[in-house]
Amino acid sequence: MFLTIPTLLTWARIAAIPFIIGVYYLGWDMATKNLVATALFVLFAMTDWLDGWLARRLDQTSAFGAFLDPVADKILICASLLVLLEQGRVEALVALIIIGREIAISALREWMAHIGASRSVAVHMLGKLKTVAQMVAIPFLLYDGRLFGLLHTRVWGTWLMYVAAVLTIWSMVYYLRKAIPEIRAKAR
Repeated sequence: MFLTIPTLLTWARIAAIPFIIGVYYLGWDMATKNLVATALFVLFAMTDWLDGWLARRLDQTSAFGAFLDPVADKILICASLLVLLEQGRVEALVALIIIGREIAISALREWMAHIGASRSVAVHMLGKLKTVAQMVAIPFLLYDGRLFGLLHTRVWGTWLMYVAAVLTIWSMVYYLRKAIPEIRAKAR
């Protein structure tokens, strides 16, 4: 099921990345770049919810879609973090924690699937909360201005990114604690 509507939406999330990055290479003023990048990120981040809903609604769920969906999320988030790092809106340590965790947990899940223990590292609520914090922080940081004249998005985005970094570490520890007994049992 490579070309179902839900899978195409997931592919669109990956295809959006060059556009989000490319906005910052255009000759526009920074406020316009920020607005367009934010709008693109929000539009394509919403496909994360929409593709899952459509897959269930249209009975088009697939193993490939279940694999591609979190990959698309991770690539979109990591690419956006690199844009924010380049723009000086996120600290290198925070970006490294989040990107490093994504790589480490993806590798752990691959290993656990290889040894037949993938259920021990199934998605947990901590991972979902981490993703929500990131998906709200990133557009705030991309926008980098006052929203409705009241809310300074960089301040809120920075705090939410710190929350995401804490949740990132916490969820990684959780997954590692669940996986280690399985790894030890298989090593015997």
